[in-house]
Amino acid sequence: MFQNPIKIERDALATIINRRTCRCVEEIKEAAVDDITEDLKKVLSPIRKDNFMAARKILRNICGTCAKSDNLKEELQGWLKRNYQDAEKSYNTFLYNEMPTSALNVKPVPPEYSENSPEVPGRQILRDNYDILFSKYPRLVTFGEDSGNIGGVNQSLEGLQKKFGDLRITDTGIREATILGQGIGLALRGMRPIAEIQYLDYLMYAIQILSDDLATTYYRTAGRMIAPLIISTRGHRLEGIWHSGSPMSMLINSVRGVYICSPRDMTRAAGFYNTLLEGESPAIVIEPLNGYRLKEKMPDNIGEFKIELGIPEILTEGSDLTIVTYGSTVRIAADSVKQLGAHDISVELIDVQTLVPFDRKKMILNSIKKTGRVLFLDEDVPGGTTAYMMQEVLEKHGGWNYLDSAPKTLTGKEHRPAYTTDGDYFSKPSAEDIFDAVYSMMKEAVPEKY
Repeated sequence: MFQNPIKIERDALATIINRRTCRCVEEIKEAAVDDITEDLKKVLSPIRKDNFMAARKILRNICGTCAKSDNLKEELQGWLKRNYQDAEKSYNTFLYNEMPTSALNVKPVPPEYSENSPEVPGRQILRDNYDILFSKYPRLVTFGEDSGNIGGVNQSLEGLQKKFGDLRITDTGIREATILGQGIGLALRGMRPIAEIQYLDYLMYAIQILSDDLATTYYRTAGRMIAPLIISTRGHRLEGIWHSGSPMSMLINSVRGVYICSPRDMTRAAGFYNTLLEGESPAIVIEPLNGYRLKEKMPDNIGEFKIELGIPEILTEGSDLTIVTYGSTVRIAADSVKQLGAHDISVELIDVQTLVPFDRKKMILNSIKKTGRVLFLDEDVPGGTTAYMMQEVLEKHGGWNYLDSAPKTLTGKEHRPAYTTDGDYFSKPSAEDIFDAVYSMMKEAVPEKY
């Protein structure tokens, strides 16, 4: 019985072919059309692939004159369009939450500041934000290595286990895979868990659970089940081989179906947690590892502000070149932009904020229309996330059409970051590396000036 719709689809295709009125003047093409049609009819147990292969092969063998003397080409194209739309619904939908509860539907609320807004370490913004969230959402729980008793390895949960209890803020063993499994199970049962993986590098120990289970739940159940698990981790820059990696391409290429947020500071990180808890979408939030002690202004509306997913932020406006980056590299790029300004180079610096979804409003494209040049920058390996961003902007959004110079990427080295501050400097892009890359692009474009 399951083959009946496929046979109906095949028969409709055969009818279109058989009722054509023109005969091709090229005997080879005419014979090919007949042979393809007869071979399709002989398939005893057809699958949809057989129908589509036949239709596309026939279409390429129709003479150009058919468009004038017969409607065969038009009917075939219509058949393919209709049935591809149907196939799209059957095979390529429900990767992300498409309901009103999607995190993409959460309205942004900007952080608010006043003259009395104090400057505090970034980890305090996270802590105070969590304090409000645990009071606001009774189903919110979090767990991970050192999350409970000591308040997190960077003190972003300081004192909260004592206030809310060890059932809601819990320590776990060193077991990333089961931390993720615990989070998925809780999320499927209506809780709102935040599973903490202590460092971004350690997501490697849970990548199978992330890819096979979490990223596919909504997709493989055609939207009938969702596990809105939030994974909190920290990464990018520090000073060690296992604690300062930035394997972002591992994530974006393995866990499609899960949103990936890479904030530049803890205010942005807190805003993403606020957004994700109001919606129902699985996501990873990667806090910048070297930002917990850096001072930020405490928003007056702590616990309430929300950062919209998929919307970059233009941090500095410029006219000569666009730099596209995210996470901890934003701060380094900002330093370089100031240095470049002293040499009469005007750079537009864009923080993409989330890698998945990516630039939903094509803001980077609009920037390239203005500057004509772009540098994609990050700490991942060559050919990693910079290549992903380049494809999104140049190919999908059409940015290639507006370039006056060849696009460039600047990344970390192919290996894991070397140890110590010197290791960090020589393993990942520095402000000087960014300066030289941009200056080189401008020198190539305007050699008489640079």
